[in-house]
Amino acid sequence: MKVIASSIRKGNIIEREDGQLYAVLSAESFHPGKGTPTTQIDMRRISDGVKVSDRYKTTEQVERAYVEDREFEFLYQDGEGYHFMNQETYDQLPVSTDVLGDQAIYLQEGMKVMLSVFNNVPVAIQLPQRVVFEVVETEPVVKGQTASSSYKPATLSNGARCMVPPHIQAGTRVVVQTEDGSYVERAKD
Repeated sequence: MKVIASSIRKGNIIEREDGQLYAVLSAESFHPGKGTPTTQIDMRRISDGVKVSDRYKTTEQVERAYVEDREFEFLYQDGEGYHFMNQETYDQLPVSTDVLGDQAIYLQEGMKVMLSVFNNVPVAIQLPQRVVFEVVETEPVVKGQTASSSYKPATLSNGARCMVPPHIQAGTRVVVQTEDGSYVERAKD
């Protein structure tokens, strides 16, 4: 299925001229003052993991591969990789670490994710946009800092590091963006 380059998003699977399938790692559109707008797409070849970068005109057609997106539930991780279960058939599917990449740190037991499956092989994953973690460790507040301008480093319960506002203390549950690991807000639970 052909789509315009500017509609490609992280996690999509595209087929290049060489007939190979590629998982999109990032897609960024550039709109210069003069000249043609372009879209820079960084991707990983599914067959062997080689990373490639392409630049397209934003209106150029790109072949989007037909993959089946299904909801799975994360069960556990072991030496074989990460194991997910199909909610309808209860089939379990192992997913290798290179498919998850740096998103693996945000997985939580029981989390619902969208897996892109091509010929019964998982090729990409989409996590929920936001997840909740507890702040395990953070620096004490320095008196005189204003809440709006400065952030301080914190370690979350999953081991990730995140910049949080000064009023956040250890033990506080916070909402984090899975795309870049940035602080969103205090958890409302």
